[in-house]
Amino acid sequence: MPRAITLRSDFTASDLRRLARLSKDAPQARRPLALAAIYDGGKRTEAACLGNVTLQIVRSNVYV
Repeated sequence: MPRAITLRSDFTASDLRRLARLSKDAPQARRPLALAAIYDGGKRTEAACLGNVTLQIVRSNVYV
């Protein structure tokens, strides 16, 4: 099983939202939006909904 990644300190939630706006691919745009929700202190459930993935994927891939 892959290890969870830690959140980067060189990006902010607003940076990730800007990157999502610039994306032309909807699935690609949802990933930074999901991470932005976590950076803002949101729940992982909310991030999973935004990213259109299951909660287990968020739990196993992002270490907060």
